[in-house]
Amino acid sequence: MLGMVVVLGLACSGAVSAESVLASEPQAAHALFLPTVLKPRVFQPIPGASYSAICMSCVSGWQPTDRDADEHPDLNLALRGWQETSRYLGLVDYNGGRDENAPQLYGLFADERTPSISHVYQVYHWNWSTMERGGLIWDWEVTLLGAATSPGEVIHVPRSGYQVGVDSGGSYAVMVLYATNSSITLKFTREDNVVHGYTLHLDGLSVDPALVSLYQSCDAGGRSSLPALRERQPFARAGGSELRVAIRDCGQFMDPRSRKDWWYGR
Repeated sequence: MLGMVVVLGLACSGAVSAESVLASEPQAAHALFLPTVLKPRVFQPIPGASYSAICMSCVSGWQPTDRDADEHPDLNLALRGWQETSRYLGLVDYNGGRDENAPQLYGLFADERTPSISHVYQVYHWNWSTMERGGLIWDWEVTLLGAATSPGEVIHVPRSGYQVGVDSGGSYAVMVLYATNSSITLKFTREDNVVHGYTLHLDGLSVDPALVSLYQSCDAGGRSSLPALRERQPFARAGGSELRVAIRDCGQFMDPRSRKDWWYGR
């Protein structure tokens, strides 16, 4: 948000009054925009929310992610970034088969609605040899969807036919591979990478601080355990008017607008 505007005059020597600056020619002045300091929004606790971690190292063949999660472009989507595109703002139909167990993205919302799509984007490739952002991904017309939200509405784990573990409380649907105050990466299989299965990137959130704290503790402890969430479990609130959603299958970014895959029957 932009705050106060300060107008500065340029002169070779001598003092310049505010009156003389305002009266000068436009090219002799510059506008300096100073950001307004806003009080951070306090996270409103989700009633009854609690979070648990489950063992990763006890899974045969387990290996932690090969680099710090903050610096991993497969976990931290912000490293790749995205650019808005002008493609269709609605669900689209593709031919071909479907995975009946695929995550259904309407389950992100308490009312399981099909949200209005406010914007669509293309995520950037990553150049692993130079560890730099590459060009835009064009395998699909859209690789990141902006879903319209009401600020503060509760966000849930979407339904799927997958589980990553079971305890006395029932089954877990996803692992939390990465979490910040405003974004999260969820994995629908029990590996610390995006190589196999579905991965869901969400941005524009206000993630429950208790979940972020648990993730950070697990990450600092070597990631031998990671937070796990149950199907339809609430874990965040919408941070504003748009929730950005990207979904991957075996590492490949897919079109999140696909009706047959992620919005079946809508």
